[in-house]
Amino acid sequence: MERERNEFLDYINAERGLAHNTVQSYERDLKQYEHFVKRLGTVTSIDDIEKQTIEDFMYFLKEQGRAETTIARTVASIRSFHQFLLRENYTKKDPSIHLEIPKREKRLPSILTLKEVEALLEAPSGKDEISIRNRAMLETLYATGMRVSELINLTVANTHVSMGFVRCIGKGKKERIIPLGKEAAKALQCYLEHGRRALIKTNHHEFLFVNHRGNPLTRQGFWKILKQLASKASIEKSLTPHTLRHSFATHLIENGADLRAVQEMLGHEDISTTQVYTQVTKARMKDVYAQYHPRA
Repeated sequence: MERERNEFLDYINAERGLAHNTVQSYERDLKQYEHFVKRLGTVTSIDDIEKQTIEDFMYFLKEQGRAETTIARTVASIRSFHQFLLRENYTKKDPSIHLEIPKREKRLPSILTLKEVEALLEAPSGKDEISIRNRAMLETLYATGMRVSELINLTVANTHVSMGFVRCIGKGKKERIIPLGKEAAKALQCYLEHGRRALIKTNHHEFLFVNHRGNPLTRQGFWKILKQLASKASIEKSLTPHTLRHSFATHLIENGADLRAVQEMLGHEDISTTQVYTQVTKARMKDVYAQYHPRA
């Protein structure tokens, strides 16, 4: 299975254009699956794998104490792998075709209130280049709903401040145009004129956001910055780089934005992914009612 696994990983990386972290996740899942199948001692080729083999592997993961969400993700990786094997004629059957994937527990995403967003955006209040950069990054994230990976890969050429939009390259190298609000545009203009020029020094590259050495910012670097700013803003709830994306979508829908428009800005392929934010809005309405209605 090792050769076929490597070919599958090459396929999802090169042809489907999946993110590096996603490819690594597939690789971990499939290596664990391959190890389990080898330990069985009854499988000598891919054609020997049956539906029961995969179900036994699911049971093994459950015995190991893996969460339902982890098992569901692993089984999804296995199904994609077997579909690839069938399509490429490595086998004549797909043992995963009628497999029941454990239902993932639906959790509503954590979001910030408008007051918390304002506190976070005001946290980098200094006039130095680092504060200017941090303010521009937060304003851009909240104004566009971009993923952090998309933010750190944003280029100067794809940032059209005067025209009020950014050209974002998302998952699967799909392009989308996202409008910028006035505050984000103002923060970006300030960063381009007074922040990036000071930070970039002698480095020459196309990436918009850079670290203190002038090199492209990393996910880990942004995560560290966000934690520091959240602490400064006295935000006690759990905050991740995705929280501003969730907040962006929820606040738009709360203020009457069209669901299809939000879907397009977020870059969701399936509108059902975007619909979760309508559930967040309903849940918030219930909380507000329970808190403020005199006879709740």
